[in-house]
Formats: sequence, structure tokens, C-alpha cells
Amino acid sequence: MTMAHIVSVSGGKDSTALYLRAIERGLPFRAVFADTGNEHEWTYDFVRALPGLTGGPEIEWVKADFSRQLAKKRDYISRVWPAEGIDQAKVDRAVALLQPTGNPFLDLCLWKTRFPSSKTRFCTDETKLVPMFEAVQRPLLEQGMILISWQGVRHEESLARSGLPRLQKINPVPYSMPAAVRRAGEKWAAYAYRPLIDWKVEEVFAYHRRHNVPWNKLYDHGMGRVGCMPCIMCKKDEMLAISQRFPDHIDKVAEWETLVSEVSKRGNSTFFNVTDDPLLANGWEAEGYDWSLARTGIHARVEWSKTTRGGLQYDALALLQSDFNTSCNQWGACE
Repeated sequence: MTMAHIVSVSGGKDSTALYLRAIERGLPFRAVFADTGNEHEWTYDFVRALPGLTGGPEIEWVKADFSRQLAKKRDYISRVWPAEGIDQAKVDRAVALLQPTGNPFLDLCLWKTRFPSSKTRFCTDETKLVPMFEAVQRPLLEQGMILISWQGVRHEESLARSGLPRLQKINPVPYSMPAAVRRAGEKWAAYAYRPLIDWKVEEVFAYHRRHNVPWNKLYDHGMGRVGCMPCIMCKKDEMLAISQRFPDHIDKVAEWETLVSEVSKRGNSTFFNVTDDPLLANGWEAEGYDWSLARTGIHARVEWSKTTRGGLQYDALALLQSDFNTSCNQWGACE
């Protein structure tokens, strides 16, 4: 059986090192980038430039399309919401807005009528894994090839990844796909290969320098990670850095919150889970709590990112030091 090596590229430091490692190994491989629609423009530019910078193979782009799901959602709302007593004007408004925008992340949230959260992280599966599987991996597996999925993950990144092996037999079918396809996936020969699993972050940056390949310049602008801008798992200090350096991305999310709220039955949908609001002390049913987007939306979270003591006062030291929170300070990347 023939092996098919597929390298996942995200535009971040680890996936770039993975791409360089595959080139260095000298094996024929295909590189794939999944466009979530929520990336920074610098990441798109970096991914496009990477083959020319390295001499490696062109990077294939895949993109999720939720047109079919949105059509089913419009039909469901038209039939079910009126029977549940939802005002017809609200029904008509939601149906009118549930149209494909061409942006995978936004269309996914419109379909779900909510944003993903730490407990329901459907974004990775739906905007990255599924389109990559359908467009690239599945055709190879159905031809009887052995899939070697190269993944740029490392033990030190998180507790969840600390126990991952270098090579692991996997079911390549994403969890969100139908059970019948998942069962078929159990019979396919597919492996996750993680050649960087024992690397430290300093080694990753050193590998870039060794190959004379720059890293995504987002690392030089206070970003600890590269991916969605912002990510639903964004930390407080990164939220502050994004708001100061890339405020247009905050405004973009605010527009998305307004749109997704319009198609939500509850009438409120926020990028960050409101139940995680550090100022919501009395739980979901807090009496008199202001659920408006002005109070619970992305701009309110930006204001919280500037504070300390549980949001009670602004953190003057953090605001002063935020411009120095660069990759040079975090990982010695410029040394």
C-alpha cells in the first residue's frame, strides 16, 4: 500500500517548522491550509509566501461551506419558531439573515445561532478538520492509501498534549461527521505523526533561523499563538494585545455578535461565553443582570482585559508593559 503524507499548515511557528521538517526529510508530501475565515491577514500572507521562502510544495487551501446547513436552518426556523410562539417579525428577520456570507467561521455561527465555547469547541472540527478530510484525506483513503497526517503539536503546549505519542493510529474521520462515516474510518489505515512532539519552543524558533525562514510576524506583535484572531480560548493578556494592535478585528467580532444575536432565539449571542463573565458573580439567573451586547459583548471583554482584581480596577502596569510583550521577551526569538 502507498503512503500519503499530508502536512497540516496553519501559519504558526510549529506548523512552519513541521513544513520545514517535511522538506528536510525529502519525502513527497502535500501541505494543506484550512481557511477558517477568522485568521489575521498577516497569516494568510505568510502561508501564501511559505513555498517561495522554502522551495517546498504549494500549499492547498480548503474552506468549509455551510450553505446546505443554513438552508436547513432557515426551513426549521420558518416551521418551528412560529409554533413555539416566536413573533413572526423575528422569524422573518432571522430567515432573511441566515444566508451564506462566504466566511466559514461566521456562517458556522449563523447555522448554530451561537458562537463556540470552551465546552463546545465545534469550530476546529467544522472549519478545519472536516474540510481537510473531505477535500484531501478521504479521497486518498478511499483509494486504499495509508494516510500519514503530520501534526505540529508539542508536549509542552498543554496538559492534554503532554501524553501524546509520536506516532499513533487514528480514526481520521472528524467527530462531527455521520456515524456511518466514522465506522468506515475505523477500517482505514491512518496515522497521526508528530515529529516535533519533544521539541521546546526555543528549538522551534531556532529551526526557523537554521533554515533562514522568518516566522509569522504576529509573534513580534505580542501574540503568543497564531490562529483565529481572536480565538475563543484567547487569554486576558492576548485580548488586551489584540485590542491595542489590531482593533479592527475586535470591531469585526462585534459586528458578528450583532448578526448572530439577530438569528438567535434568545436574542443575545456573544463571542465569549457570558457564563464565564468574571463579573457575573451570581450565576446565569442573576437578577437584574444586563445581558445587552454593550455589557456582555467583545468590547466589554476588551475593557475587562485592561483590569485587575477581578475587574475592579484598571491594571496600569499591564497597560504600560503591553507594548513590550513581544516574542523577543517571551521566547528569546530575536537572540
